[in-house]
Amino acid sequence: MMHYRAIWISDVHLGTSGCQANYLLDFLKHNEADKFYLVGDIIDGWRLKKSFYWPQAHNDVVQKLLRKARKGTEVIYVPGNHDESARQFFGMSFGDVKVVEEVIHTTLDGKKLWVTHGDLFDGVMQYAKWLAYVGDTLYSFILYINRYFNMLRVKMGLQYWSLSQYLKHQVKNAVSYIADFEHIMAREARLRGCDGVVCGHIHKAEIREIDGLLYCNDGDWVESLTALVETQNGELKIIHWPHIKGEPVETPEITFQPAIELLIKEAVL
Repeated sequence: MMHYRAIWISDVHLGTSGCQANYLLDFLKHNEADKFYLVGDIIDGWRLKKSFYWPQAHNDVVQKLLRKARKGTEVIYVPGNHDESARQFFGMSFGDVKVVEEVIHTTLDGKKLWVTHGDLFDGVMQYAKWLAYVGDTLYSFILYINRYFNMLRVKMGLQYWSLSQYLKHQVKNAVSYIADFEHIMAREARLRGCDGVVCGHIHKAEIREIDGLLYCNDGDWVESLTALVETQNGELKIIHWPHIKGEPVETPEITFQPAIELLIKEAVL
């Protein structure tokens, strides 16, 4: 069991068939932290509005996070665009999980990191949201193919490999979009007087310096299967989890707590 000062995850997309919940459950089983940041798109309200999909593994992820909060981990939830319905609950707590608009994390060496999902600084989301919905539909289809592609790989004894991420990174426009987004987020962090930013949204894990600012993206749990961590020594690292280390994570059959159930209902409605 590894114990970190902080763990950041985002873009889990619970409620979709592309969500790699079993890998995330295994990660949660083997990793603890003083602070756990959920950096948006944890529950995919967009997809749930179209069709309800909620297998037991997705319920288990929610319960595992709630259990961490009950046992003393400070769990902070910063909603994104796919779970934007949770933004109406800023300042409230869901079973000891705090819901906030954004937050500042201070590293061991005193650096201030602005934590936000990132969609509010995405031009497509702000000025052509309809295009984002179209893109989401196409993206979901690619993830559908990716799911069965990796089922075949597992049967062949191979590790998880993201076909969808590979295709996305071969497209010149997508690469340009990612670069623009990264620079915008670094600029916004500077405007807030911070030393860097931690975000999600674009499903590309990264730690690098941009114009003197630290840019960190924790990736996702539909393609890259990654989390950002701060070690007890203050080092920031990307953890890649394309494997199941232990036995399948077993959690008791627990119904949703009222606040979580309300969030699911809001996502669907």
